[in-house]
Amino acid sequence: MSAVPAGAIERFRADFACLGEGAPAAGRRLGIAVSGGGDSLALLLLAAAAYPGLVAAATVDHGLRPEGADEAACVASVCRDLGVAHDTLVVPPGLLLGGNLQEQARGARYRLLGAWGSGRVAWVATAHHRDDVAEGFLMRARRGAGVGGLAAMAAVQPMPGGAPGPSLVRPLLGWSHEELLGVAAAAGITPAEDASNHHPRFDRARIRGLIAGAPDLPAERLAMAAQNLRHAEDALAWLALREWGARADITDGTVRLDMAGLPYEVRRRLALRAIEQVRAAGGLAGDWSGTGLDRLVMALDSGEKATLAGVVARAGARWRFELAPPRRSH
Repeated sequence: MSAVPAGAIERFRADFACLGEGAPAAGRRLGIAVSGGGDSLALLLLAAAAYPGLVAAATVDHGLRPEGADEAACVASVCRDLGVAHDTLVVPPGLLLGGNLQEQARGARYRLLGAWGSGRVAWVATAHHRDDVAEGFLMRARRGAGVGGLAAMAAVQPMPGGAPGPSLVRPLLGWSHEELLGVAAAAGITPAEDASNHHPRFDRARIRGLIAGAPDLPAERLAMAAQNLRHAEDALAWLALREWGARADITDGTVRLDMAGLPYEVRRRLALRAIEQVRAAGGLAGDWSGTGLDRLVMALDSGEKATLAGVVARAGARWRFELAPPRRSH
């Protein structure tokens, strides 16, 4: 296996430092999610070269493709050559059934990675890169997403699912897919290829083909727009948190909010936070999608009452949120 170019290693170290999380060290190892594709193999190579002896890796086998086990074994072989500890995490049979299969697989993947990394590593890094950001931006734009949906994925965030454990980090958001393939090629590694990445059945594959065939949609510019919206999203989140501290009155599971003079998007975010506060205080379990939030805010703006996700909201000088009464059975 050939060495990773020194310039790429230094670039990776600089990008990791920009996350603001410090550097891997004894007792703070870096976990790498490696599928066997070119992007994640490049991430593995860069991390192992930048922080030798401080990296562990895991591969998730979803059980959806017969090649999955062989790909995990190939990753394990690369890790042995690099001196990196590796584990294969297998999604339990029957867990992924019906519905949005890719979304279910994503949720299962993060749950397994979070459990694997807890107490073992300080971070789990994924190989999301600039082209992923560009594709995600267009996918959400065509659905009419708002600022949060259009914003580039966060470089650092808690592991999805809310369970305690390592942070999820994405140190390659400034790298292109071609650059990462070049890292793997320079090391003499042939990555696995998942045919679903190009199957027109999937939204992302169609958007990827659209960008590739449209010179007027350069990935780097789309990613720049998404990154600008990430800055806007962070600013709005900061503002909403500040206004929550100044305007929210929470008593016995009821939230009252002074919305006077606030822009629509801030009212929307405070309403979302109020619903989540009431649900948590009332012991309502399970996730809810947020669908219907705009309808609720517009109803309150019109002076009407609205119910969403088990929470009833009433308009007035201060908006009031509390658990909705149980439905009567007939």
